[in-house]
Amino acid sequence: MAERQREVARRHGQEAQLRIAAMAFETHLGMFVTDAEGRILRTNATFRQITGYAAEEIVGHSPRILNSGRHDDHFYQRMWCAIGDKGSWQGEIWNRRRSGEIYPQWLTISAVKDDEGRITNYVATLSDITERKAAEEEIHQLAFYDPLTGLPNRRLLVDRLESALKESRRSGEYGAVMFIDLDNFKTINDSLGHHRGDELLLIIAERLTAITRETDTIARLGGDEFVVMLHDLGLEADEAAMVAERVGEKLLASLVEPCMLGEMRCQVSGSIGITLFTDDQATVNDILQQADLAMYQAKAAGRHALCFFDPAMQARVMERASLEADLRQALADGLLRLFYQVQVDEEGQTTGVEALLRWEHPERGLVSPGVFIPVAEENGLIVPMGLWVLETACRQLAAWAALPATEHLTMAVNVSRDQFRAPDFVPRLERILAVTGARPERLKLELTETLFLEDSEDTRDKMQRLKGLGIGFALDDFGTGYSSLAYLKRLPLDQLKIDQSFVRDLLDDPTDATIVTTIITLARSLELEVIAEGVESEEHRRWLAEQGCRAFQGYLFGRPVSVEELPLTARQLPVADLEAPRP
Repeated sequence: MAERQREVARRHGQEAQLRIAAMAFETHLGMFVTDAEGRILRTNATFRQITGYAAEEIVGHSPRILNSGRHDDHFYQRMWCAIGDKGSWQGEIWNRRRSGEIYPQWLTISAVKDDEGRITNYVATLSDITERKAAEEEIHQLAFYDPLTGLPNRRLLVDRLESALKESRRSGEYGAVMFIDLDNFKTINDSLGHHRGDELLLIIAERLTAITRETDTIARLGGDEFVVMLHDLGLEADEAAMVAERVGEKLLASLVEPCMLGEMRCQVSGSIGITLFTDDQATVNDILQQADLAMYQAKAAGRHALCFFDPAMQARVMERASLEADLRQALADGLLRLFYQVQVDEEGQTTGVEALLRWEHPERGLVSPGVFIPVAEENGLIVPMGLWVLETACRQLAAWAALPATEHLTMAVNVSRDQFRAPDFVPRLERILAVTGARPERLKLELTETLFLEDSEDTRDKMQRLKGLGIGFALDDFGTGYSSLAYLKRLPLDQLKIDQSFVRDLLDDPTDATIVTTIITLARSLELEVIAEGVESEEHRRWLAEQGCRAFQGYLFGRPVSVEELPLTARQLPVADLEAPRP
């Protein structure tokens, strides 16, 4: 009885194990079992679902029926060596479904041995990883490629450039990086819309790809900026430069070809900066910066051009960056000063001054406005700097108005285009007048012609509002720009200022003399005042007076000086007690 009970229990245990094994076999993983010779004995439902093979179609066959053909014999040799040595193998493999579709799967193969260590079966599990591979590919695409053009992005470019730099150091062959920027892309993008701009970028990407070799790299860094990386350009710098220049010229020619964006025929051009690299100590960032600097040099040369980087260019840029940093600090530390140059009437009496910004650098000395003003205009400092000038000038103007002997003096202040175009320029100036107590009718703003070339209606509206406060306007450097009669007629100007470049040589150059005479006559016909700057001799003054000019400014009457150093006719003028706060 006891023996019979043990037999029943053993049989029940075996049946339970078989049921567990059967349940495990029908898992979410595909499974198949082969004999020792590799013939398939059994498959589960998931295997049949993944591969598309019914049991009767595959039982008795070798798993080689699933091979995709993507792997060579060496791959399978390594697989079976691992199974022989370790008893199992797992890894990614590409197989073929019954439909012929090739797909990726994760495969595990284990050898089953009997008590004597002989292989009796092989058990394999597999899973379809198509979706996972697609997700990985999408992540890789987003990480390393531009979503619009499909070109490599900055990250992939840096990776490839690092590899190319290492290879160049090993082989000694030169490579080149070209930084490409489209010259008038913003105009097209703003006027036709971003979708047309995207179409144009796709066209440009195709053109760049068509010209370069498959082994070269074309990347889009963003916006309308592209980079082309060439390698294996030869062992000599001159030879490499010639090859890079030829490729650059082809790229420029392809960029300028017209294209159709919808119904619109459009044309763009490009500026290209080129730098060579080889076995020197330059880093990837250095190389990209050099190409970028060369590109800006190409733009400065007139656009639709290419330019090679040279160390002197970098030295100039570093000097400019240093100057910009010092200028920011000077603005914060109050190292900027206002100088004043007197303006006189036909009798030589001082009628007012022009406020001129000066920068006394602790190491550089007095920095020329021709040096630091363009820097301020490029980096945006010109706006806060201009506001400081206006407030400081208005405080001085209010101080002069305190005495009857000086209340008649006017103050001319240059206002930059960016400053005047700021949406809050008018209310800011109104607040400055209110805070300082300056009389607006004694303030004269000097504007240049470039301001009237863009959005003239906004400019006219602001001028009219300020004119209503009593502020006057002078057109500075007249004759050096477009000098359109249209805006002279439409804008509420009070004075034309003859540029010193015409005044300086008018006694020797008939052309300059004719231009000055014409300006004076034009001003008289438009009922505008006219003032000549750059008057350096009595001969200049006398000639101008004979032509009808009644106001003068120049070294003949005084150089630009601090308020304490103004010439005798204005020496008794009071100095403002309060200095304008720094922006």
